[in-house]
Amino acid sequence: MLKLSAPYRAGFAGSPGDLRDKAVLARFNGDAPAIPAGAPPLPRWRFWGAIGLWLCLIAGGGALAYLVGERAGIRSLQQGTLHRLDIYATSLRSELSRYEYLPQVVSLSPDVLDLLRKPHDSSLQLDANVYLETVNAHAQASAIYVMNENGLTLAASNWNQPGSFVDMNFSYRPYFQDALRGVPGRFYGIGTVSREPGYYFSFGIPDGLRQLGVATVKVNLDKLDAAWSHSADRVLAIDGNGVVFLSSDPGWKFRALRPLSSETLQQLAQTRQYTEAGALTPIDMREHQPLSGGAGTVVQLRAGEAPQRAGATPFGPDYLLDSRPVDGTDWKLIMLSDMKPVHALARTSALATMFALVFLTLLVMYFQQRRRIVHQRLAAREALQGAYDELEHKVELRTEALSEANQHLQTEIAERKRAEEILKNTLEDLVQTGKMAVLGQMSAGITHELNQPLAALRTLSANAVVYLERGQSDQVDLNLRTICDLTDRMGQITAQLKKFARRSAVELQSVPLADVIADSLFLLGQRIRQERIELEQAVEPRLFARCEGNRLEQVLVNLLVNAFDATAAAGASPRRVRIVARRTVEGVAVEVHDNGTGIAPEVMPRLFEPFFTTKEQGLGLGLGLAISAGIVRDFGGLLRAGDSELGGAAFIVTLRNGHRGAQGMQSTQGTQATQGALHG
Repeated sequence: MLKLSAPYRAGFAGSPGDLRDKAVLARFNGDAPAIPAGAPPLPRWRFWGAIGLWLCLIAGGGALAYLVGERAGIRSLQQGTLHRLDIYATSLRSELSRYEYLPQVVSLSPDVLDLLRKPHDSSLQLDANVYLETVNAHAQASAIYVMNENGLTLAASNWNQPGSFVDMNFSYRPYFQDALRGVPGRFYGIGTVSREPGYYFSFGIPDGLRQLGVATVKVNLDKLDAAWSHSADRVLAIDGNGVVFLSSDPGWKFRALRPLSSETLQQLAQTRQYTEAGALTPIDMREHQPLSGGAGTVVQLRAGEAPQRAGATPFGPDYLLDSRPVDGTDWKLIMLSDMKPVHALARTSALATMFALVFLTLLVMYFQQRRRIVHQRLAAREALQGAYDELEHKVELRTEALSEANQHLQTEIAERKRAEEILKNTLEDLVQTGKMAVLGQMSAGITHELNQPLAALRTLSANAVVYLERGQSDQVDLNLRTICDLTDRMGQITAQLKKFARRSAVELQSVPLADVIADSLFLLGQRIRQERIELEQAVEPRLFARCEGNRLEQVLVNLLVNAFDATAAAGASPRRVRIVARRTVEGVAVEVHDNGTGIAPEVMPRLFEPFFTTKEQGLGLGLGLAISAGIVRDFGGLLRAGDSELGGAAFIVTLRNGHRGAQGMQSTQGTQATQGALHG
């Protein structure tokens, strides 16, 4: 029960805080001089002017914070970009330096020198081709070839391949002209024969004071493109004319950063550097300065050059452009870094500043508002005391009601436990009744099973008396042994019936399915033979289920009896029943198929309801499937029905998988004996 403490009640009388609140309230009520009586009210235009000034202050602070944040973001982005550019430049330079020495090594080869001195000797040409092919295989370059002083290729590493450079003239290439003058040649271009881009290293082959020819190595740099394409950076390499020849974006390759002059285009046409690349269209971009001033070069790409957001301008998002030269070449490496993080940082700075200003303003307004709330607290305390008194009374009434409800609930719980116990006992009796009903249905077959050996016993015993009087001891011994065998057979039949009929609790253990199936068929053996039912079995070996064997046997007997009745009702000829036991994803499954009448769609939803049956009156109570479904649920399994491939119905029992143990091995041996008695 909720009670107010004595100190809390006393606090309403005259605590220091209460006195302060009363003093403030007196000021609000006019008991203390706060504002001179003759002070004029604040004009409305001053109020809105103050609001406008406050908004301008917040907007100005946000704009200043945006500029500062943008400049700091650009500096941070540039530091990371320049570091990555150094890494890309180092990797590019490292890739080129691997092949710089190779033309000079080729120029020292005796095979190459002999060929240049005797260019029409076919054997020397073959030796030079094989040598260049071997060197290229180890160096893993695109091609290595040797030209005479007129630019005609005499030998090449691809001499025996389609598109061979042999007999091709490359005197128009700058790398040939540089090497012929005694200067190592360096050139990037698209091959006029192979149509593949590459970087060319050339070196003159001297013979005294004149040049015999030029040794050239072509290197494919596409693997750098492949490495760059997996990077999040937009990286490109341009030559001295501003033409992109390496790029992380394949669409930018062999395009210009700016429109090329007619002189440059004429020079490129003479050297055929990019003849196969097309028109060298420029990349459509524009430069502009960021809002924070000259902190870097920012470019925008027109739509189609970069991903564009919906509703954006014809130019896409901003990119920060940074570049650095590649040592030993006239190339430049350029990286475009997305400015989204910079803009996000600037917006965050602006929003944080604006929120801080708004917070300070709200803090001032809070203290102003608090003065107005003080007088309400005094009135609220008096109302609170009355509310607590009323609440105590309601709590007392509610507690009494809860006590009565709790007592009533305890009584209902006890009654429900008793009902559950009665239901459990009833279900146990119902299961046992189901067994007895099955035994009653099989009584005629069981009587026939026992009458045959009894009649044989009567005949054999009478014959034994006659043989004994005649002194034919051998015949007497044979008859007595046969009587013993028949007695054992009758004992097996009665033992199986006692086992099936006994009351058993649900104690889950690992049970071999082959044993349970064999015991079920043993009980129904007389009916199977008498009604000439074709029984098919497909039982996988070493199948164990987590269940109670006697109750699972009852389920299978119920399903088999229903299958026999269904085939008889359908008038099927022959009457076929199939038993399948197999492993499944859920565990193990036992299926009973028949070629009987099947299950109608309107019957399927009510199939497992107690006392629901499709048999004629007096032939069934409708409890077999309901009891079987309950037994399988106790095992933690599932019994379901469906259509069979034989044309009738199929009932599938799904159980958890068990493990083979000593008990299972002993049971298997017992089942083998039972099966022998059944087929005997």
